[in-house]
Amino acid sequence: MREDIDNYLAIFLNDTPLMDVRAPIEFEKGAFPTSTNVPLLDDQQRKEIGIRYKDAGEQEAIQLGLKLATPDIRQQRLATWLNYCREHNEGYLYCFRGGLRSRTAQQWIREQGVNYPLIKGGYKAMRRFLIDELDASSQQVPLVIVSGLTGSGKTRVLNQISRHIDFEGIANHRGSAFGRDVLDHQPGNIDWENQVSIEFLKLRHRSPDCAVFVEDEGRRIGRVSIPETLFKAMQQAPRAIISVDIESRIRLIAEDYILHSWPQYQESFADEAESQFSQYVLDNLARIQKRLGSERYRLVKQCFETALKQLFVNNNTDSFYDGIRILLEQYYDPMYQYQLDSKKPTIIFEGPEQDYLDWAEYYLNHYRKL
Repeated sequence: MREDIDNYLAIFLNDTPLMDVRAPIEFEKGAFPTSTNVPLLDDQQRKEIGIRYKDAGEQEAIQLGLKLATPDIRQQRLATWLNYCREHNEGYLYCFRGGLRSRTAQQWIREQGVNYPLIKGGYKAMRRFLIDELDASSQQVPLVIVSGLTGSGKTRVLNQISRHIDFEGIANHRGSAFGRDVLDHQPGNIDWENQVSIEFLKLRHRSPDCAVFVEDEGRRIGRVSIPETLFKAMQQAPRAIISVDIESRIRLIAEDYILHSWPQYQESFADEAESQFSQYVLDNLARIQKRLGSERYRLVKQCFETALKQLFVNNNTDSFYDGIRILLEQYYDPMYQYQLDSKKPTIIFEGPEQDYLDWAEYYLNHYRKL
C-alpha cells in the first residue's frame, strides 16, 4: 500500500500520473503536464457547495455534497476513477488543497477495494513549489541565449542542442507577429510556467552546474508572458549568435511560415482554407503596420496578396520573397541590431549552423558554473 505523499520534486522528476479531482473550471485555469481532470464535482456543483461552505460551514457543505452525489452520479465518478487507477497504478490524486474533495474521492475508491494515495497540500502546494523552483532555476542555472537575425533558424538549432528548453514550443507559438498556429492554441500562462519549471528541474537534477540553452525572446511569446525573474536572467545571460546569409533566411521564413502552414489550413478549413490563410497572413502583417510605415506596409501587402494567389494555384512560395526581403532588411534586421546595441550583451560565439552546434556541445561538456 502506497502512502500519501508531499515529495513534489519526485512527482515532477518522474512525470508521475496525476488524477485531478478539481472542477473543470479550476483545471482549465492551471494544471500540470501529467494531470488528467476526473472531477468530483462539476462546475455548478462546486459553485453551490462553495456558497454553502462560506455561509454555513464545512459540515453543511458536506451534507449538500452528499445530497448532490446521487447514486447515478456517484457510480459514474467511481467508474471513471477506478479506470484511471487501473491504468495508472503508480499515480496519485489531488484536489486544490489536498482536503475534502481528495479525501472524499480517496474514500470512495477505497470502499471499492482500491487504495490510491493523494498528494498532501494538493494543487496549491505543488503550484507554489514550481513557482519557487522556477525562481531558483532563474537564479542558479547558467543560461546561454541562442540569438540571431530573424529567419536564422534559431528554434531548429536550439532543438539540436542536448541541453535546451524550447520556450516557444511549450507556448505553441513562434514568438513573432506571424507566430501563432493554425487554430491559435496556446496554453495558459500558469500551464506554461509549470512546464518550464519542470523542464528546468529535470536539467538541474541531472547536472546542476551545466548551462542550458534557450532562445532569444521578448517578454511575451504570443499571449504567454515570461516571469520577471526568468526574463531578467535571460537579459543578463551571454549570447551565442547564429550567422545565416539573407537569401537563406528568406527561404527559411517562406518555408516555415507559408509552405509548412498552408497544408495545415487546408486540413483544418477545407473549402474556406484560402480565405482563412489569406486572413492569417494579411492580418499578421497589419499587426506591424504602424511600425513598418504606410509605404512599406503597402508594398509588402501588395506583394503578399499577389503571392497568395500564386501559392493557391501552384503551391510555390517564390512570390513571397520580395515582401519578406523588405520586412527583413527594412524592419526586423534594424530592430534586432538596435536591441543588440542597446543591451550590449556578452557574445561568446558567432558562426554558421554546423559550427554553432559543434561549439555548443563543446561548451556544454567543458563549461561549469564557477
